[in-house]
This record gives sequence, structure tokens and C-alpha cells, in this order.
Amino acid sequence: MKRILIISVVILSGFSVAAQERLTGLQFNPLLELSSDKAGVQTKSGKTTALVLPFTEHFNSIHYTPDPTRWSDRNVFINKDFPVDPPTAGAATFDVLDHNGKVYRHAVSVPFIADYLTSRPIRLDSVLEPQARTLSVADSVYFSFYYQPQGRGDRPELTDSLVLEFGYPTGRLVLDYIDSITIPADIILIAQGINIIRPLDTVWSPAGCTPGMYMISNRNYTWGDDITLPCDSVFTDEIAWEHIWSTRGMSLAEFEDLYQTKFRQVLIPLTDNKFFTNDFRFRFYNWASIADAVNPGNRSNVDQWNVDLIYLNEKRSYQDVYHRYAGFSGRAPSFLRRFEAMPYRQYRAAPTTAVKPALSLNITNLSNEVINTSYSYTVKQTSGDQQFGWDSGICALPPFHLSGFQQCNNCPQACPQVASLFKLDFGIDTTSFRIVHRLSGTGNAADLGDSLIYVQGFYNYFAYDDGTPELGYSLEPAGAYLAYQFQLNTPDTLTAVQILFNRTLNDGNNRLFDLVVWRDQAGQPGQIAYRKIRLRPQWSDNRYGFHLYTIDQPVVLSGNFYVGLMQEEPGSLNIGLDRVNNSRQFLFINTDGVWRNSQVDGALMIRPVFGKPFLVGQNEIMAENKLRIWPNPAKGILNIGATTIPPTSTRLLVSDITGRILMEAPYSNQLDVSALKSGIYFISILEGGQKTNTTRLVIQR
Repeated sequence: MKRILIISVVILSGFSVAAQERLTGLQFNPLLELSSDKAGVQTKSGKTTALVLPFTEHFNSIHYTPDPTRWSDRNVFINKDFPVDPPTAGAATFDVLDHNGKVYRHAVSVPFIADYLTSRPIRLDSVLEPQARTLSVADSVYFSFYYQPQGRGDRPELTDSLVLEFGYPTGRLVLDYIDSITIPADIILIAQGINIIRPLDTVWSPAGCTPGMYMISNRNYTWGDDITLPCDSVFTDEIAWEHIWSTRGMSLAEFEDLYQTKFRQVLIPLTDNKFFTNDFRFRFYNWASIADAVNPGNRSNVDQWNVDLIYLNEKRSYQDVYHRYAGFSGRAPSFLRRFEAMPYRQYRAAPTTAVKPALSLNITNLSNEVINTSYSYTVKQTSGDQQFGWDSGICALPPFHLSGFQQCNNCPQACPQVASLFKLDFGIDTTSFRIVHRLSGTGNAADLGDSLIYVQGFYNYFAYDDGTPELGYSLEPAGAYLAYQFQLNTPDTLTAVQILFNRTLNDGNNRLFDLVVWRDQAGQPGQIAYRKIRLRPQWSDNRYGFHLYTIDQPVVLSGNFYVGLMQEEPGSLNIGLDRVNNSRQFLFINTDGVWRNSQVDGALMIRPVFGKPFLVGQNEIMAENKLRIWPNPAKGILNIGATTIPPTSTRLLVSDITGRILMEAPYSNQLDVSALKSGIYFISILEGGQKTNTTRLVIQR
């Protein structure tokens, strides 16, 4: 039984009152709740289109739910935050949150099944290219994937597990659902010669529906009402699921000690002919458990598993552990030396000290041979005219299993230089810059490549965090203070503070606190400049989850200052903690009159706001990029889908990795790309002269 969710408890020596910095999971993920990727890929007849070999999934997407062209459910979280050093840029994270981003209603303190990741039907009866032929056990079909327990989140308990199952049709039909029809109640009233349908009346379905179907009314229906009645029984093929593989829960540290790697690859042969059908499926799911009712404030998101690089194909063997893949691992970095985002006015006051001289990227080669790669990045102001970039030239990228990520001393691709300062535009208050990192193979590896997108924001707030909380932070006991240090390059007026509180089950962290602002005294919090008492956590329903606490009397500050809070009540406040970035040297805690540095790695999600007392700017990389293309890789006709129908003036652009436009055509649901050579391309939607959506296209022949 899981009794606590504390994954790190630090008791600082010398405290007159035992101070505890506690880390807990999340109970709510607004990124999942607001995702709208619900549609599947269907034919005109309404049936789901079967996928064909090879099946490859990298989870390198800006969408938070699985690609509906490949997956039939939406429970897992697609992200670049929870996995630590994934094989590709992102991974699918399994936890105890449903597709709405909330803890499952059936979650309990003993293991229960939480997230599913289920493939759409896959044709394993045959392959169609280069020529049609049947498949069987003799074709050496293998299924492989990488997995990691915990990542940057909470460790799965020993009794928790990750499970893989294969599915195949039994040949029997089972009831899938009852189709319904909505008609005017007037039709029933006229046919029956009555004026009202009352509760408990039997209402028979109209002609055209399956005979004998009816509904027992649960309300009054009269003239002008609509009534919904069962109309048809819809049957589907029964799928039998067979257990193939599973592993027990453990911490990432235990996992690394056991396997000497952060992500472990599993390779499984398909040795039973029953799987070689036109309706093969596979699914992962996790057994998880939450804290018991004794700790209601800790009943939150736990037991994370990360899965990456799923690959199913023929003509493989048990030695086929390498992949023809070169790309990035993890998130794109900020160009700023100290912050993820900062006010534009503060940047303009000291641009040379605000920007890093160079970046750090994790570039990986999953093959068993050296690949020559070229790297570049481009920077474009989203609402201005500045553009600049940097090109590393060609470097030899050794295999990851021999040398790890690309090393700076061997190749500048791993530590690209910051080629220019961002534009100093004194006529505007905020701006942002879209940064695209591109890696591509050369020569025989021209079909390989990857991209990362980052938006460098200069808004009206400072942020150490990247906007995604992997854990929650609490400081106890009651009366404890925490203070976060920020630095102004020029005096400015503090008007508000954004704080992301993680919602816990039944609002268990609804505790009183004071919002406090301090001036600096010899590198630590000194005189209190502002205090607002008896506040409570507020949970935002927007995509980023921050709540804005306004300052009643704006405070003029300069140099170092501190923003934080004092907890008035015992219990967890559960402030969002970003574990990708680490700013603990700027976080101070105090329970006995003495300020000490935090002992917890991460970036607390507290953001001071200057000037306009409302949120300015959004993380545009999370913007509504709803462009979908399939198949990908492609050879001939490319299918294109968008969430909304674009204007008639909208056009499609296809460009290569250098940005050169190779094709331009009016927007359509299909595009012939048969003239393109094998390689990496980018397809964009062009509206009003601006690229609004871009996604990667692979041509493979």
C-alpha cells in the first residue's frame, strides 16, 4: 500500500523547528484537459483505416495526446519534460491522470489499472510494398520499445508495473455500442394519438431502426420536444489480449544501477501465427496506486513511466537493437543565461549579460555507425523583422551506445554559439522570437533528421520555469517562509505575481498563505516591501495553470528582490515545480529567523509581473498547431488535415531543411509529393503571408 508520496524529504540541520521541503505529484494536468486531439483516421465508410508495416513512433510532437492516426485512446501525456535523456526528443508518460488531466475516479491506494496506450489496427497479414505478399512467423517480425520508470516525476512502487499486451481478433462479434436517433417527439405523439409522453412510458423506436428497440421514458415529452431513441446495435470484432511483457516499479536510480542506462530497450519476436492478421493491435498500460485517505493532500499524480521509440517491422532479429535515427533528445534550451523568460524592458537594459554565449543540446545517434550530420538554427521575430541564424557545418556523430550524446569538444553542434543579440526595439513592451533547431544527415544519411522548436519570450514577467510542473513543492511547518530571488537590470514596478498551485484531490492543499515581497540585504531577503495576507491557492483552467495575484499598491523595486510566501496553516500548499530547470540557488527558506538555501533541485513556478498587471504573451510553441499529415514517412499522396477549415486563400508550402521552398499549392486535403527525393522536409500552412503551422515530413523511398 502506498502511504506517502514524498519522494524527497530534506531536514535541514540547525533548525529550531523541523523544516521539511516536500515533493509530491500533480493531481491535475491542464495541458491534457485542453487538448482536442480526438479524431481518428477513418475511411468514407466510417471504418478505421488499418496501419501497415513498418510502425514507428518517436513521440516527437508538440501535441500532448497521442497521434490519433496511430493510437485509439488519449490517456498518456506526450511531452519532453518527464523523461530524462529519452532516445528521441519526447516520450509517452503513463501516470494516474485520465485524458482530461485529472486523477482517475477509480484511483485507490492499492494497485489499479490507470493509463492505456492502444494502437490502431495494424496489418500483419501482409505487406503491400514493394510488392504484395503475405506475412508469417518466418518473416522474423519483432516489436521493440524503450522504457524508463519515474523520469523526473514520482517513482512507481514495487507493487506497480508497466504491462505490454498483444491483441488479435477471435472471429466473434461482440456488441460495441447502441446507435441512437433523435427525432421530434411530435412523430411519436401523432402515431400514438396522445399529447404527452410521461415518465416510465415505453417509447418504441420508429421504422427504419432495428425492430423491437424501445426506451423507458425518464421525463415528460410534449409537442416541440426532441426525443433520442435507440436505433441499432453496432457490433465489432472481438479482440483477445495476451500478456507479453511486464516489469515492476522502481526508482530511476535503482533502474540505472540495474541496467546501466536511463532508458532500456526491449525486443520481442512475434512467434505465434495468431498475431499475423489484418487486425493486429498492441497496448501498454500501467498499474498504479495513490496515497491513502490518511494523507488527502498527497492524493495526486504519481507512478510515472516513460515509453519511447516503438518499432514494429519484419526482417529483424534479436541483434537488431540499433535504429537508423539521428536527432535531438529532450527540450530545446532558452537563449537566456538565467531565465526562461524575462520582461523585454529588463532585457533591453542589459542584453549582453542576459544572453548565454552558447547553448547545450543533446544530439544522439541510435545506429551502430558514425553518421555525418549538419546542424543549424534560425531565429525569427514573431511580430517583427529580425532574423538571424547559425550553422555548425558537418560533424561526425558517433553511435550513442559507444559515446553517448554528441560532445562539444568533438563538434560545435552540441554547444551552438549564440550568433546575435535579440533586437532592441524601444517602441514595444513585449516581443518573442521563434527558434527552430534543425539536424540532418548528409550523404547516405540524407533521409535522417530532426527539429526542435522553442519560443524565446520577452513578456512582462520573469520565469525560471518552463511552464510544466513535474512535481509539487511544499514547505512546512506553518509559519515557514520561502523567498525567490530575481534581479532587475533597471528599476521597475511590480504589479502582480503569478503562482501555479497544483490542484490536489478534494482541494487538499487549500491552505492560507501570505504573499510577501522583500528587498535585498547582502544577497538574502531583507526588509519586507509588500505583504498581502490570508490568501488561498487558486487554480487556473487555462493552458498554463498560473493564477495572477495582483499587488494592491504596486511596488517600485531595483536590483535584487525576492517574491515568496509565508504559510499560515500546516499541510501541503503544493506549488508547481519544474524539474527540467534548476534554480535552487535562488530559492531561500526560513523557519527560525535564519535564511538558508533550498536543498531541492528544480525551478519553483512563481513569476513576478511588471508593468501591465495581467499575463502578457503565451508560450507560442504550445500554440494551436493542429496540422496533421499522414502517412509519414510518405512516398506519393500525402493526406492533410487541420482542426478548422482554413480560408480559401490559404496555401501549403513544402521546404527543405535549409528553408528553401520546393512546392507551393492551394490548401487541399491531399498533396502529391512523389517528385520529392528521400529526406527531411517541412510542410507549412501559409495564411495572410504568415506561416501559422509547420510540421516535419519524411520522404522515404
